[in-house]
Amino acid sequence: MAHDLDPTVPAVEVTGLVREYKGGIRAVDGLDLQVAAGEIYGFLGPNGAGKTTSVRILTTLLRPTEGAARVAGHDVVDEADAVRRQIGVALQEAAIDPLMTGRELLAMQGALHGLGGRERATRAKDLLERVGLTQAGDRRVGGYSGGMRRRLDLALALVHRPRVLFLDEPTTGLDPTSRSALWREVRALNDEGTTVFLTTQYLEEAEQLADRVGIIAKGRLVAEGTPSALKARVGEPTLHVELCDAEDAGRAREALAPLGEMEPPAAGQPTRVALRAAGGNAAIAPAIRLLDDADVEVESIEVETPTLDDVFAAVTGSYLEGAAAAAAPTR
Repeated sequence: MAHDLDPTVPAVEVTGLVREYKGGIRAVDGLDLQVAAGEIYGFLGPNGAGKTTSVRILTTLLRPTEGAARVAGHDVVDEADAVRRQIGVALQEAAIDPLMTGRELLAMQGALHGLGGRERATRAKDLLERVGLTQAGDRRVGGYSGGMRRRLDLALALVHRPRVLFLDEPTTGLDPTSRSALWREVRALNDEGTTVFLTTQYLEEAEQLADRVGIIAKGRLVAEGTPSALKARVGEPTLHVELCDAEDAGRAREALAPLGEMEPPAAGQPTRVALRAAGGNAAIAPAIRLLDDADVEVESIEVETPTLDDVFAAVTGSYLEGAAAAAAPTR
């Protein structure tokens, strides 16, 4: 069984990490990052950015070409066995025997980690219940849905009660219900003290789960911080005011000027006034009062906040694939 981590020791510490393949191709190119014990760290980037290669190194499945990495206080090369005892891993390409049942796989995993027969059975029962697979526990996993398979992957990674959990794009291909269920379980595990290193290309997933986000592109960390701090780097929220009468636009702009920086009038939108307002949603009420005092009639007000995709575009020059799921303006 894994021991609690010293909270003063980083759960993950990476310095100058490089993984080079034939032809000089660098999947990881001088990566530096640190994850605190008890944190959920979101590793965000598109396919081919180096996320999975980084995780394979951190989980001792791949040796780095250069640099160093420590997980749970242990070097991933020189103390690989100690690292494996402290981590749980759910990779995208996890190989699961389709002819075995979920319960059998959990019991086998327990045996590999040295659990006794009675403890293996109890642990399998508890984990099947935890991930909502009790009724499917004695069915062959070949008949499991994608969501059931991912929940079983998670259960298998938890058999030995790891202190650091690596999840490599755990919700790829899942329906919204299955995705939400897995998110709830990740939050619950973190509440119990488990450090989670989560790779994802879903902006919403990173924002919903991660305490901090690292954005990786071409094998390098190009931005890092809390979701809110990263979005603040892009700019302040924009307050969009739709007026009933275009003739009021000038008076509206004058009235709203104290709240922030007014944006130039948009071509073809004579009834629309916009300004950058640091308060975001909190600026709506003052805006309405100022417009009312100026005798300006308003059709609607909405706030558009920067998204993690905006951050990704700002630091990499491109948008993430599938980023149309970015949050809609708040009305």
